[in-house]
Amino acid sequence: MLNRILPFFLFIWICLVIIGAFLYAPLAEGLGELTRVLYFHVPTAWVTVLAFLTGAVFSVLYLKSKSIKYDYYAESASQLGFVFCILATITGSIWAKMSWGSFWNWDPRETSVFILLLIYAAYFALRSAVEQEDKKAALSAVYSILAFVTVPFFVFIVPRVYTSLHPDPLVNPEGEIHMDAKMLTVFLSSLAGFTVLFIWMIRIKMNLVLIHLKLKEMEN
Repeated sequence: MLNRILPFFLFIWICLVIIGAFLYAPLAEGLGELTRVLYFHVPTAWVTVLAFLTGAVFSVLYLKSKSIKYDYYAESASQLGFVFCILATITGSIWAKMSWGSFWNWDPRETSVFILLLIYAAYFALRSAVEQEDKKAALSAVYSILAFVTVPFFVFIVPRVYTSLHPDPLVNPEGEIHMDAKMLTVFLSSLAGFTVLFIWMIRIKMNLVLIHLKLKEMEN
């Protein structure tokens, strides 16, 4: 029952977020229409980190249990993380074009995301290069864990160590977020909506993995 209701609920939720972003929440001072991008760029970046973390956790579970389903779960989470990372890059590029006049400026944040995409592209390349299932799962699990170690570094540390064009107009010098109540409502709703969307998508992927494994058992 939940599987039938959740997609409809998510669709309505995301539609309300879009409506709120364009018609309900006011524009931030100094950002103007760029404020609209905020409600989608930050949530996709957040889900990217969450998905890669999920992939690393499943990789640890595989190394502990040697259950192949955890390897497939880790791959599924990493695939979703890669997709949301691309979405974060696209929304960030739209911001860059409107703010700096160019879609790409090799700003520290843009460069960090680009490197992160290369790191996880290598993860999928590794999986496709190794045919033996157990060996592929073990190597992929170790790589996934090491890859995630770089995520906080490239997402949170590098952009703050080096001078960046990327502004934080809604964060005060003390690191506190200051938003209008309407803006905060839409922002948190978007974060929650994208998080639930990821949970729903990873559940579907996991169910597909279980079906795939059952079919393999029947063939054997």
